[in-house]
Amino acid sequence: MLDVRARALLGGPLDRAAAILDRPAVTPGRLTALGALTGLASAGCAAAGWWPAAAALWLLSRLADGLDGPLARRRGTADTSGAGGFLDISADFLVYGAFVVGVAVGVGGPALPFLLVLLAYYVNGTVFLAFSSIAERTGRRRDEDRLSRGRSLNFVGGLAEGTETIAVHTVWCLHPGSAHIVAWVWAAVVGATAAHRVVTGYRRLR
Repeated sequence: MLDVRARALLGGPLDRAAAILDRPAVTPGRLTALGALTGLASAGCAAAGWWPAAAALWLLSRLADGLDGPLARRRGTADTSGAGGFLDISADFLVYGAFVVGVAVGVGGPALPFLLVLLAYYVNGTVFLAFSSIAERTGRRRDEDRLSRGRSLNFVGGLAEGTETIAVHTVWCLHPGSAHIVAWVWAAVVGATAAHRVVTGYRRLR
């Protein structure tokens, strides 16, 4: 829901940061790998209950994830082979899932709300990737799909997107005592997004 606004707000600063990082030793793939490694480290810190470290590493992970695309576009290598986009989405799903597990372990107590978050992520991710694949194969990419512009994947927006996910995962670190309540609500929001994407995607592909 907030991704379009976030991209408009952060696009300029990220492009300038990518210009600073534009050195031979820094590649989009290495930034993606850095995002994945710091994301996994943040999940480990969450599991250990080291919440400030988990929050810092989580945000660093998402910053690295936000810089690989602008750097690739700056170098003119974005979307030439699709390998970068594939690596990026794979790393995202790995980090998101690992972080939920880390928080569940770190806060203890009932695991059900976190299991429901993972289920919602699974369904949402399946719909997300299936629509992207079929839309590309059938030539259904539309100019009005603002979320898909400049990205490797074509997809349907929804209530829960990347910006909201970053915010919720950060809230878990800042307020671990409320993590279960946040997880219940977040599972419902992501589930509603998945349902919306199923309906909207089906209508678009008919």
